[in-house]
Amino acid sequence: MEEINDPNQINIELSEEIAEGIYSNLAIITHSNAEFVLDFIRMMPGVPKAKVKARIILTPQHAKRLLAALTDNLRKYEEVHGKVKLEEQSFPLSFGGPTAQA
Repeated sequence: MEEINDPNQINIELSEEIAEGIYSNLAIITHSNAEFVLDFIRMMPGVPKAKVKARIILTPQHAKRLLAALTDNLRKYEEVHGKVKLEEQSFPLSFGGPTAQA
């Protein structure tokens, strides 16, 4: 079979470690004029301290593209599975860092 070289195709590799994923139940978003910083955190019940498990740094343009992609995917998810309901926060967010925005 002949290999097709499409200049618009991106070959993406996913290592086994990254493929396992990281669970996060809190995201803190901060920004400057040049970048958005998304910190993904895992909080455990009854534990007043939590660690950032992953940090993603995006340009404002990529942050806007991410927002559009998440909005589109949530719309598609809700079409199949029903509306996602937001529950009240079950843990305090005042643990001494930046104010949670998401």
